[in-house]
Amino acid sequence: MTLDIRLRSEREGFALDINLPLPDRGVTALFGPSGSGKTSALRQIAGLDRHPGSLVRLKDCEWDNSVRPEQRQVSCVFQDPALFPHLTVGQNIDYAVRRSRRPIQGLDNLLELLGVASLMDRFPGTLSGGEQQRVALARALARAPDILLLDEPLSALDDDARRRILPVLDRTVQTLEIPVIYVSHQLEDVGRISDSLVLMSSGKVLGHGLVNDLMTDLTLPLSHRPDAQSVIYGTVSRTDPEWNLTEVLCNDQTFLVPGTDIPSGNRVRLRIRATDVSVSLTPPAASSILNVVPGTVIDLRQLDDARIDVKLDAAGSSLLARITRRSAQALALEPGRAVCVQVKSAAVVA
Repeated sequence: MTLDIRLRSEREGFALDINLPLPDRGVTALFGPSGSGKTSALRQIAGLDRHPGSLVRLKDCEWDNSVRPEQRQVSCVFQDPALFPHLTVGQNIDYAVRRSRRPIQGLDNLLELLGVASLMDRFPGTLSGGEQQRVALARALARAPDILLLDEPLSALDDDARRRILPVLDRTVQTLEIPVIYVSHQLEDVGRISDSLVLMSSGKVLGHGLVNDLMTDLTLPLSHRPDAQSVIYGTVSRTDPEWNLTEVLCNDQTFLVPGTDIPSGNRVRLRIRATDVSVSLTPPAASSILNVVPGTVIDLRQLDDARIDVKLDAAGSSLLARITRRSAQALALEPGRAVCVQVKSAAVVA
């Protein structure tokens, strides 16, 4: 089953044209520069903007431009949490429950997961920005929606608040059995919580698919960014309290990452920046880099006069390395070349 979206609109100097099947559960990120049509796409899915030729189809629901927002079981969370200031947190959430066309299951568990159960008697004006966004998410989910739309919900928060709420948001959306469409201008956030990705520019789709497939595609602009990165999946195999390290098994290769707070057996994502990956032709005899795995060069693309991006197959996953042109020439790198992939730093992000 998929979520099928066909979105059309035109205005002076801009045309939105999207026709895609998206997963019917999990998180799909819409990513692209300002003005690429991300928010316009969400507004059409929600029915806030309705244009001839647009259609959203999910399971037994089909919404064309004649279906008003209140007739769609869609919940939205925007940059502004838009809570009713005269109602308590509990009353805000109860308002959403009463508007739902079906009862929500496990509301108490949801409130605990989001960390808002202790805030029910407080008014929005007494809450921090992060608390308000958690309440806004709880209210959106209390409607028991068929689709959840998140339009840069963390952009108004400072970096510390954003980092605190991201794990909460990630844990929450991963428990849902509905499609979540997430708009963000932060590539780190996209890699943190998204399963699939739609890359947009000027109202068009440049590419769509699994997050790491698009991040490591040298023909797409994500790989050219200063913060270019890879996201690979693994399972925590053991922790080493003596050195405060955790072993993560990715296919048959082990990566060591800082920290010991994730239990063994948990599936996690590792975020690896392209600038933290280097290659050699032989294993280093002695090095401070703990993560060295065998790999193969898949593709190379010149970034600028000094640097080259290298796409690698390492531990069965695609990784990006950003190295100098001089190094690439000295190592005679070319597609198919076997190399040792050295990962200076890997961070657990989920």
